[in-house]
Amino acid sequence: MKITKMHGIGNDYIYVNCFEETVTDPHRAARDLSDRHFWVGSDGLVLIKPSDKADFEMDMYNSDGSRAEMCGNAIRCVGKYVYDRGMTAKTNISVSTLAGIKYLELKTEGGRVTAARVDMGEPILKPELIPCDFDGDTVVSRPITVLGGEYRVTCVSMGNPHAVVYTDDVDGLEIEKIGPYFETHEKFPRKTNTEFVRVIDRNTVQMRVWERGAGETWACGTGACAVLVATVLNGLCERSATVKLRGGDLFIEWDEKTNHVFMTGPATEVFTTEVDYK
Repeated sequence: MKITKMHGIGNDYIYVNCFEETVTDPHRAARDLSDRHFWVGSDGLVLIKPSDKADFEMDMYNSDGSRAEMCGNAIRCVGKYVYDRGMTAKTNISVSTLAGIKYLELKTEGGRVTAARVDMGEPILKPELIPCDFDGDTVVSRPITVLGGEYRVTCVSMGNPHAVVYTDDVDGLEIEKIGPYFETHEKFPRKTNTEFVRVIDRNTVQMRVWERGAGETWACGTGACAVLVATVLNGLCERSATVKLRGGDLFIEWDEKTNHVFMTGPATEVFTTEVDYK
């Protein structure tokens, strides 16, 4: 099976072109191929498929084999994959995901994609739609108890659930210790991604992310979008800001007129190879 490893600021996935290949059990393949000791190693598996609703379909799975709705870093790499390989000549494409159809503006240099601006759609703020078990119309700076300590969370869905927590020390956070308890907390019936955030100034924030089904990753595109929305709702930043992640920076905008969130960031191919996997 031919595979390509790509990453968006360190959030790495294995990509399979399902116009040419067939993956019979993607849940198992994601678990196996993502193993960093015995196989290739990644945060998950992305299948690029034909679509009758958009130019392409992105079908993605976390490293634990669970299916994921959407990933902002992965979808930028899908855009790079299909353009660089001549599967499309367009620099504005649509990609179908479990979180709906997303629209990409591809940025090219020398005939290859270097970055993409993605219309991530409208943020979802109603608790029952995120989903999270809080009352009211929104969840902004609400108390939650984790490992005996009280934290305040702001909840946003960008097609997948996010809980945003503010802290003065992102770098020193014991994320491996606390992340799993947020992910599986009873307040989140479908589990959650958790972003731990430090506000640097009104146009810059820093975050680390514990991703549902993957653990800590170096970047999370939907998480960066959720962080920008949450930080605006808390009155701590402007409607556009640079979000600094472990793997690099993303520029996030929340357009006041359309209510859409836009994400701009790079896409990088690492290698393409064939693996003996059935």
